[in-house]
Amino acid sequence: MRRLWLIFCQAVTVSLAVLFVVSTLKPDWFGSRSSPLATLVPILEAPAPHPDASGVAAGSYAAGAQKALPAVVHVYTSKEVRQRNLFADDPVFRHFFGDRPDNGSQRRTSGLGSGVIVSGNGFILTNNHVVEQADDIEVLLHDNRKLPARVVGRDPESDLAVLRIEADGLPAITFGAPETLQVGDVVLAIGNPFGVGQTVTMGIVSALGRSHLGINTFENFIQTDAAINPGNSGGALVDTQGNLVGINSAIYSRTGGSQGIGFAIPISIARSVMEQIIQTGTVTRGWIGVEVREVTAEQARALGLPPMDGTLITGVVNGGPADKAGVQPGDLLTAIDGKPVRDAQAMLEAIAAHQPGQQTELSLQRGKQALGRMVMVGRRPPPEQASQEP
Repeated sequence: MRRLWLIFCQAVTVSLAVLFVVSTLKPDWFGSRSSPLATLVPILEAPAPHPDASGVAAGSYAAGAQKALPAVVHVYTSKEVRQRNLFADDPVFRHFFGDRPDNGSQRRTSGLGSGVIVSGNGFILTNNHVVEQADDIEVLLHDNRKLPARVVGRDPESDLAVLRIEADGLPAITFGAPETLQVGDVVLAIGNPFGVGQTVTMGIVSALGRSHLGINTFENFIQTDAAINPGNSGGALVDTQGNLVGINSAIYSRTGGSQGIGFAIPISIARSVMEQIIQTGTVTRGWIGVEVREVTAEQARALGLPPMDGTLITGVVNGGPADKAGVQPGDLLTAIDGKPVRDAQAMLEAIAAHQPGQQTELSLQRGKQALGRMVMVGRRPPPEQASQEP
């Protein structure tokens, strides 16, 4: 009896094992019943994105990229540089070969960057540092046409330049509304990084109004974590609809590559500079002829000034607008036309916004005495001739 019981138990065990194996490997043998693994498939497989009426998948930025891409170009530059003869000043060389003129040698260097077509008749906006000192500039369009370009004008203090190519009917970018841009908005950076070809990267607006970076004289950058690399300079920063919101200009990097901190010039500044360059070939800014710097609490006490916001005037150009109005070194500038001045950068931007010949009121603190001075704003000299304003 014991032997029959053992045979029965073994038969049941083997039958259950066979049933489990067959139900797992051949579930269709059991009609509509499904295997345990089959129930995992809907959980593991993500549903395919559904395209909208335009054929673009939901959550995609393809529509914005496709709108902006044709207006972004590659900018190729070259210039001739002279190399000195390394042995010209070597006394041994001069002993054997005598004094010879250092004629040096000539060679050409090349550079690359990006640009944005801003009008259908050939105007292109880019960075000044992309085309600075270049004696030959070529632009590669989205349709692979390569055309020579000339510089219409440059503004080193904002790092912007305008080029022009002889072509009509070009795909111009659409300008965005700068006042609507907010921290956290998704943006796309388009350019030619490392010369690999047109590339789109995506990120968000990390911050607005970045200044005091020491990159340009006039700074009000959009900070973004969209990957920007060498070659992206002068390219487009666009919103998700493909509208231009900035010109990619610089990166913060210890290695030369993107580390998630890129800076773009806001389109509000870029457009103002561009329009002045197209109309006159240059940019006109106000100037009063002073040197300024931040004032610390210790300096304020030493000068007998009360603790307050403002910027310290450390020098006045002889015969300049401020000098004629009676402004003196050591004065603390606290407001311009009644608007408080926080620091030297704010002062520079406020004066630069005035047109030459316009009068402006400076609120000063000289020791314990509050003063007001009316100054006739002059025209800011070119960077190489300007005084040491910040």
